[in-house]
Amino acid sequence: KAKTRIDLISYVFIVPLIYEILLKLSVIIPTLNEELFIGRTVQTILTHRTKDTDLEVIVVDGGSQDSTVAIASEFGARVIEASRNGRAVQMNIGASHAKHDNLYFVHADVQVLPSYISDIQELLSQGAEIGCYRFKFDKESRSLRFNAYFTRFNRMFCRGGDQTLFVTKSFFESLNKFDESYVIMEDFDLIRRAKKKTKFHIIPKSVIVSARKYENNSYFRVNMANLTAYWMFILRFPQEKIKRHYHTMIKHPKD
Repeated sequence: KAKTRIDLISYVFIVPLIYEILLKLSVIIPTLNEELFIGRTVQTILTHRTKDTDLEVIVVDGGSQDSTVAIASEFGARVIEASRNGRAVQMNIGASHAKHDNLYFVHADVQVLPSYISDIQELLSQGAEIGCYRFKFDKESRSLRFNAYFTRFNRMFCRGGDQTLFVTKSFFESLNKFDESYVIMEDFDLIRRAKKKTKFHIIPKSVIVSARKYENNSYFRVNMANLTAYWMFILRFPQEKIKRHYHTMIKHPKD
């Protein structure tokens, strides 16, 4: 009984303290022609690190034709140039080069929260292996607020890579990482597999996501493209077909 009490005290008080003091985090950002956003994203991540965090930012570039690589390096990221592009491939490359046991995948046009370090620390202290944030858009709009509202629910349709993704490296590897055969919706696939093995956590705070797709297309068109891609994914359509339909339905700002 005495040993049981000691173990309980260790779990309640000592384990959270160790995570708070020794958090080691690798932030991984896949990029392709993101010169407009990558500097701000890297700078924000590094600005909000704490003195008790060992942090690295890894940008994995898929062959940008603009100044993405130079800007990422200038702002303090470690840049890896991938031999081929595709977010699944690039994020796996980043994970393989990560020196820390905790991974945080962030898209180049997403603004992380100032509290992201403490948020991840809290998840770890609770024994979490994987999780994400809610999101809100960087543009004020009733319709976009409506979309963002649903990211609080723990349902597959409400997920997406824009919400950023935290995962322990050991659990990520137990999932066999991102499936590199996926050229679209690779994050949905990983989360679906993760949910079969553990609890998926949603931090009740919102990262800020660029509304650029909505600025280049109508609200209806983007949502129809998202809905179509989601159901094609659920029905296991070939990846190239999903990607082709998606890019036929909307104009991406980088196209």
